[in-house]
Amino acid sequence: MDVPTPDLVCPDTTWAMGRVSSYGWGVWESRLHALFAVQCRYQLEDESAHLDEMPLMMSEEGFENEESDYHTLPRARIMQRKRGLEWFVCDGWKFLCTSCCGWLINICRRKKELKARTVWLGCPEKCEEKHPRNSIKNQKYNVFTFIPGVLYEQFKFFLNLYFLVISCSQFVPALKIGYLYTYWAPLGFVLAVTMTREAIDEFRRFQRDKEVNSQLYSKLTVRGKVQVKSSDIQVGDLIIVEKNQRIPSDMVFLRTSEKAGSCFIRTDQLDGETDWKLKVAVSCTQQLPALGDLFSISAYVYAQKPQMDIHSFEGTFTREDSDPPIHESLSIENTLWASTIVASGTVIGVVIYTGKETRSVMNTSNPKNKVGLLDLELNRLTKALFLALVALSIVMVTLQGFVGPWYRNLFRFLLLFSYIIPISLRVNLDMGKAVYGWMMMKDENIPGTVVRTSTIPEELGRLVYLLTDKTGTLTQNEMIFKRLHLGTVSYGADTMDEIQSHVRDSYSQMQSQAGGNNTGSTPLRKAQSSAPKVRKSVSSRIHEAVKAIVLCHNVTPVYESRAGVTEETEFAEADQDFSDENRTYQASSPDEVALVQWTESVGLTLVSRDLTSMQLKTPSGQVLSFCILQLFPFTSESKRMGVIVRDESTAEITFYMKGADVAMSPIVQYNDWLEEECGNMAREGLRTLVVAKKALTEEQYQDFEPMQSSSVESTHSTYTCAHRRLPLCPQSRYTQAKLSMHDRSLKVAAVVESLEREMELLCLTGVEDQLQADVRPTLEMLRNAGIKIWMLTGDKLETATCIAKSSHLVSRTQDIHIFRQVTSRGEAHLELNAFRRKHDCALVISGDSLEVCLKYYEHEFVELACQCPAVVCCRCSPTQKARIVTLLQQHTGRRTCAIGDGGNDVSMIQAADCGIGIEGKEGKQASLAADFSITQFRHIGRLLMVHGRNSYKRSAALGQFVMHRGLIISTMQVCHHIHHVPSVLLSAGPGREARDGDALPGAVQGPHQGGILMYGALVLFESEFVHVVAISFTALILTELLMVALTVRTWHWLMVVAEFLSLGCYVSSLAFLNEYFGIGRVSFGAFLDVAFITTVTFLWKVSAITVVSCLPLYVLKYLRRKLSPPSYCKLAS
Repeated sequence: MDVPTPDLVCPDTTWAMGRVSSYGWGVWESRLHALFAVQCRYQLEDESAHLDEMPLMMSEEGFENEESDYHTLPRARIMQRKRGLEWFVCDGWKFLCTSCCGWLINICRRKKELKARTVWLGCPEKCEEKHPRNSIKNQKYNVFTFIPGVLYEQFKFFLNLYFLVISCSQFVPALKIGYLYTYWAPLGFVLAVTMTREAIDEFRRFQRDKEVNSQLYSKLTVRGKVQVKSSDIQVGDLIIVEKNQRIPSDMVFLRTSEKAGSCFIRTDQLDGETDWKLKVAVSCTQQLPALGDLFSISAYVYAQKPQMDIHSFEGTFTREDSDPPIHESLSIENTLWASTIVASGTVIGVVIYTGKETRSVMNTSNPKNKVGLLDLELNRLTKALFLALVALSIVMVTLQGFVGPWYRNLFRFLLLFSYIIPISLRVNLDMGKAVYGWMMMKDENIPGTVVRTSTIPEELGRLVYLLTDKTGTLTQNEMIFKRLHLGTVSYGADTMDEIQSHVRDSYSQMQSQAGGNNTGSTPLRKAQSSAPKVRKSVSSRIHEAVKAIVLCHNVTPVYESRAGVTEETEFAEADQDFSDENRTYQASSPDEVALVQWTESVGLTLVSRDLTSMQLKTPSGQVLSFCILQLFPFTSESKRMGVIVRDESTAEITFYMKGADVAMSPIVQYNDWLEEECGNMAREGLRTLVVAKKALTEEQYQDFEPMQSSSVESTHSTYTCAHRRLPLCPQSRYTQAKLSMHDRSLKVAAVVESLEREMELLCLTGVEDQLQADVRPTLEMLRNAGIKIWMLTGDKLETATCIAKSSHLVSRTQDIHIFRQVTSRGEAHLELNAFRRKHDCALVISGDSLEVCLKYYEHEFVELACQCPAVVCCRCSPTQKARIVTLLQQHTGRRTCAIGDGGNDVSMIQAADCGIGIEGKEGKQASLAADFSITQFRHIGRLLMVHGRNSYKRSAALGQFVMHRGLIISTMQVCHHIHHVPSVLLSAGPGREARDGDALPGAVQGPHQGGILMYGALVLFESEFVHVVAISFTALILTELLMVALTVRTWHWLMVVAEFLSLGCYVSSLAFLNEYFGIGRVSFGAFLDVAFITTVTFLWKVSAITVVSCLPLYVLKYLRRKLSPPSYCKLAS
C-alpha cells in the first residue's frame, strides 16, 4: 500500500500515528528517521551558511551591545567574498596557476588512498594490498637529480641568473669587453662551493639513512628466528625487539618477556616526553605457553587506516580457531610506534604499518632549502638595479641617435654598466657568512655551538617570533617535591624531617597495636569507620596523606638485572636485585615519580608493583601488600586519576584520587583553604595536586563492580574487565561502560562519578619542574628585544600553564586566558569572540581546540594570537607545531625561529626560517636536523643578540659597499662616455674587492662620489688626461678604503692589516696590469709611467679628490648622529 507523497512529508504526528496500523510501524519508523535526518541536515547547512555570512568581530564597536550569541554578530566581512575583475587581476591569476600546477602534480604523482587493513599474524603473503617498503629516506636528491636540482635552486633567483647571462655573453666576440675569468671565476667559485656543500650534506644524510635501514632485527618464522634488515620488514611479520633497541615499524604488542605482560618504552623521539610509557600485550597471545604457538593459532589484527595522531589507535584482535572466536579491543596501550625505544624486557609485535605510513614518518615534514631574508631583499634590489641599468643604457643609445647597430650597442652598454650589480657580490657575501659561522663556533661563551647551515647566519638577527618546545628545552624535566599542605599546617623543604619522624612514629604505633591485638583489629577499624568524626592528630593526618600519595599513581619500580646472569630460557625473566640502590621509578608523568621518590625519602617506599598488586615497605622494614581493584587513568577531560585498593591485612577497600584543583574542588568535602593555597603555590611556580580518599564498604564496591568470593580472583577479574579482556563480570556497570564503542569516555565518567562524592580532602602537594639554567633572564632579554615567544608542547594544559608562569614567559602582571575545549564551529565562534574582549592577555590553547579554530577561522585566530604577548599551545602533535610555524610565516610575513631538543620538534625546526636544536637528554635528532645546534637554552641569547645582530649588520654593510663601489664605477663609465673617452679602457681593473665594514652608502652616494672622482680628474688633471685610468682608480681605491675606515666603530688589528694589505695589493697590481695604466697599446711598448704617479702633484691632487668625495658624507653622518642619535647611544649615555 503506497502512501502519497504529500502525506509522507507532512509533519502532523496525529495523522502519522493513525497510519501506523495499516502501513507497518517498522517501515514508518525508518521513513520518519530519514525525514528527521534530512531536516537536521538542512538545519546544519543553514547554520553553517549563516556562520559563513557572520565572521568574527574584529573591532571594538561590535562588543558594545555585550551580545554573546553568534546569531547577533554583524556582517563584517561579506565584501571579502566578492569575486570580480579586481580579484582576478590581484589574486585570481595566482590562484588559477596554483590550481593548474597542483592538478598536474596530482596527475603525475597520484597518491594511494589509505585504507584500513586486516593483518594476519606471521603471514605477509595474505596482505590484500601492496604496502610501502620499511625504509627511511631523508635525501633530497639522487644521482640523476643532484646537479639539475642544485643548479635550479641557485638560478631560480634573479641575482644568480643575471650573473649567468652576463658571463655567457662574453663568449660572443662582438660583446666581449674583458677577460673571461673576471666573469666566470666568481660565478664558478660560488657554484663549486654550493655544490660541494650540498654534496657533503647529501652524503651524510645517505649514510644516516643507510645506518638506520641496515639495522638487523630478529624475525620470527615457522622455522625459527631469522635476521632481517629494517628495510626488508613487511606488514604481517612477527618482529622481536630487544631491550634498548629501536622499534623499526608500527606494531601491535603481542608478547613480552616480562611476567606482568607489560613493558615500558621511551617515546622521546616521537612526542618529546622523556618519561617511559607503559604498554600492555594482547592478553590472548601473552597467555600462550610458548613462543612458537603464535604460528599454531589462526589470528589477525584489524587496524584502522594510517593516520598522524600518535595518541590514539582503534583496532581489534581476533582469534578464529577458538570456540567461540576470541575478540579483543585494541587501543593505544597495545601499540608500539616506530622510532620509540624498548626500555624493559623483550617484546614481540606484528607489523601493521611500514615506511611512509608509520606515525613517525607521517609526522615528519620534508626539509626545505632555506633562503635568508637578506638574500631575498638583495634579489629584489637586483631587479630594481637591472631596470635602472636598462633605462640608463637606453638613454646612452638615445644620445647616440640610434645610429648603426644600436641594438648591439645597447647590449654593450648593459655589459659596461653591469658594475652596478657586481658579480663579486655573491662571492663576498658567501665568504662573509662562512666567517660569521666560524666565529659562532669559536665563541667561548657558547661552547659546543655548531653551524650546520652557513647560508643564513644573519637570520638570527631578524627574528620576530620564537617558537620553543617545553620539555628539555625550557625545563630539565626533573621534578622536585617542594610543599605539602594539610590545611592547618604546611611543610616545606626545610621541615621534611618532621614528616619523616611523624611517619616513623605512626607506623611504630600501628605495629605495636597490631602485635597486641591481632584478632580485634578488623572489627575495631570497622567500628571506627562508623563512629562520629573526631579531629585527627597531625601525625595521623600526615600518615594518611603520605599513604595516599604512595598508593595513588601509575609508577612502577624498575630493578636493573644483575651482571653476569644469563637467561636460561628464551623468555625467562632475569634475576633481579631488589635492593634500594638498584631501584628506579618509571611512569608516564614525572610528577608522579617525584611524589613516590618523596614518600621514599620520608620512610614509606614503593618496592613492587604489577597489574594487580602493590607492595610498600615501612620505615621498620615491614612489607604491606595492597590489591589493585580498579585503576582510573588520567585524561585531559577528567584532569584527575584514581585507584581503588584493598589492604590485604585488614581487607579495607579505599578509593584514592588526586588531580587538578579545578577538577577536585567540587568532589571533596567543603573546606575554606584549598583555593587560596592553590593560588599561593601557583604563584610560586609549583605544580599542584589535590589528594583525597573515600573509604568504601563491601556493598558500595560490589554495587560498582561485582566481585567473586576470593579477593585475589576478584582482583584479577575486575582488572581483566577494566582492560577489555574476556569479562568475568558481564553485569558490571563499569565493565559495560568500558566495552562500549560509542561515547565510551562519557559512560565511564558517569559510572565513576557515582563514587566521587563527598571525598575526604587529605592534602595539597606542590612539585617544582626545574628550569634550565638562566631561562628566566634569557626569556626576559628576548622579550625586551621585541621577540614574541610561543611555547608549543605535547604536555598537559595544566603543566604548560605552570611552566609558562614559572619561567616568566608570562609576566606576573599579565592575565592568562585558557581557551576552553571546543569541538564545533559555533563553539569556536563564541570562544574567539570572548577572547577578543581580552587585552594584554596570554593565550593557552590545546591542540584539539586549535585544530577546530584553524579549520573554520584560520585568519581570525592568527590575527588574535599575534596580538598576545605570549601564546602557549599544549597537546600539540609534531605536525601541528610545523603548521603553526607555517601559519605565522604566511599571515605575518615575519621571520620565525623554532627551537627544540627532541625528534618531535624536527618538523617545526625544518619549517621555521631558522631552526635551532639543543643536544639534550632526548638525543641528537633535533640537533642534526637544525640549522644551528647549541647545548643549553641560555646560549640562544648570545646567539641572537650578538652573533645574529652582528651577522645581519655586517652582511648588509658588505652588500651596500659592493653595490656602492659598482655605482661609482658605473657613474665614471657614464662620465667617460659623455666626454668621448673609450669606455672599454674601464671595462676591467683592480679594486674589485669589498671590505668588511658598516657604512650607510645609499643610492645617492655612489653617483655623487663617482661624479666627483671623474670630474675632479678632468679639472685637476686636464693636461695629463692620458693617465685617466690611473688617476680615477687610485682615487676610487682610496675613497673605498677611507669609507671603510670612517664607518668602523671598534678597531681590531686585523682591520688595520686589511686596510694596508688592500692598498698594497692595488700598488702591486699597477706592475702586473700596466697595459691599463700606460699611455698606449702594449704592442707599441707602453710601460708604466712611474715618474708621473710618484710626483707630489699627482699625490696631492688625488688626495684632494678623495677628500672632497668623502668629506661631505662624513659631515652629514656626524650631524645626523648628533641631532638624532640611535637608541643604544642614548642608553650608553
